Parts: sequence; C-alpha cells; structure tokens
Amino acid sequence: MTKVIYNPALANIEEYSSTSARFDIEPLHAGYGNTLGNSLRRVLLSSIEGAAVVAFRIEGASHEFTTIPGVKEDVIDIMLNIKNIRLKSFSDEPVELRLEKKGAGPVTAGDIKSNSDVEVINPNQIICNIDDPKKSVLIDFVVESGRGYQTIEDSSSKRVHSDMIAVDAIFSPVLRVRYKVENTRVGQDSNLDKLLINIETDGSLTPSQAFEEAAAILVNQYTALAGSTVVDFAPAPGQDKEGEKNELNTPVEELNLTARTANALINNEIRTVHDLVTLSEQDLRELKGFGSKALDEVNEKLAELEL
Repeated sequence: MTKVIYNPALANIEEYSSTSARFDIEPLHAGYGNTLGNSLRRVLLSSIEGAAVVAFRIEGASHEFTTIPGVKEDVIDIMLNIKNIRLKSFSDEPVELRLEKKGAGPVTAGDIKSNSDVEVINPNQIICNIDDPKKSVLIDFVVESGRGYQTIEDSSSKRVHSDMIAVDAIFSPVLRVRYKVENTRVGQDSNLDKLLINIETDGSLTPSQAFEEAAAILVNQYTALAGSTVVDFAPAPGQDKEGEKNELNTPVEELNLTARTANALINNEIRTVHDLVTLSEQDLRELKGFGSKALDEVNEKLAELEL
C-alpha cells in the first residue's frame, strides 16, 4: 500500500441526458471508494436543496377524505398526484400558486398559473381528470424550499393558511444515486480505487450541480471538525498541490508523439493521458502495433509530465 494519500480528480463526466450523468473519480486511497461513495450518496439523497408543495386547497373540498363532483379522482388521489409535481423555487419564502381549469379533460401541472418565483419542471404531471364538461376546478398551492423530508405534522404546523390541507414534502431534487468501486493504478501503484457514481435528478438542477453541492456540504462538515490539523497529501497525477493543472484529459494527439506512436495508441482505444497512466508497461507492450520504440517514447513523455 502506498504511504501517500492521493487527492482525487474528477477524471470524467459521462452525461447521458440533462438529468442523468456518471462521474468518474480517481485515484482514491485503498478503501476510500466506498467511504467517499457512501458519503456522497447519503448527502445527495438527503441534503440537496429543492422545492415542493407543502399545502393545497381545492374549492369545494374541506378535507382530504372527500370527493369532488365532476372529478374522477377523490382528494386523496389528487394529493398523491400533487406530491409528484416537481418544482424549482427562486424564493426563500413560501410562494402561493393557483390553478384554474374548466371543462372535461385532464388537469396537469402545466395548468398552474406561471409565477416568476416558481418553475414547474414536469408540466405533464396529471393532477386530476374532469368528467363533467361544465365543471370548474380551482386549486391553490403553497410551495416552499427545503432539504430532505418534511413530515405532514411539520407542514401542518407551518401552514400559511389554516384551511389548507397539509402534505408531507420530499424536497430532494435527486431521484436516484448508484455507485460502484473499481481498481485503478498510478504508475506501478495498483492498489488504488476508482469511484463511479451515477446521479439522476428531477430536472430542477443538473447532476453536476447536485454533485458539486454534495461535495461542498461534506467539505464544510469535515473542515469544521479538522481544527488546525493539516495532513500532507499527494496531488492526483497531472495536478499540482493547488489543483490548478490537470493533464489527465489531454488527448494523446497533443503529446507531440510521432504519428506512428499516436496512431497505435488511438487504434487501441487509448485516447487520453488518463488512459495511458492506467496501463502498466506490460499492458503497453501487448498493444497491437505498439513496439519498443513507441514504448520508450511514451515513457519519456510521461516522465516529462511527471506521471
């Protein structure tokens, strides 16, 4: 096991969509993959700020255990649908919204009147269905910002209007987090971890924003406990102590290698400096079309880069 503890680098971000991405973090000290992965996962799922409906009022319904003439769903079903509305709030204070809809057909989150303080992320979310073409539905909502989960008791005690029906609120904009740990190496040191973490959000913020906020929360928590103690660390390969320079993602085409060597690397799906440093000398020797001269050239270049 190496005596130094490497500071990790965000080696790659694989964006699958605007709401889903994978983050590759390496190199990590042996065992730190699970330590860091579990910490990030818990914070991502519990502590990222979001917005949710905490109370609502439907014209003609005095409590949740009732039905509304001309509407297919009862109030309990409507409440469950309201809890699935995803929102982004730009206000630190509670915001009131209103929905009015007349005529037969579905009532969706997109029918909520627009407001500069709140953005509806999933306008196609069904709230209820009107059966009677002469029926009108009027719903008022209260939206708040928060972190984690708020019980219905807390929502009730904080109600802006006492005649509103309180709901338990899930503020977290992060829907799903999965991670796995793989082995990686730096030079001849192969006893290191690589963390792959997948994040899916509701669209009110990007996976990168959620990832960075979670990391910042952990930094603040641990900094408060560390006091004045400082532990020396080794920067990630290609990065100085201040983290100002990162050459791991440099394409091999930019390394000023001979065309023959560069082409041999690319043909073997080795496209960045990061791909190079994860291979041992034996791995390089076994590459198709990669000879001893190419190996010497690559070793000289990595030595020049202090990798």
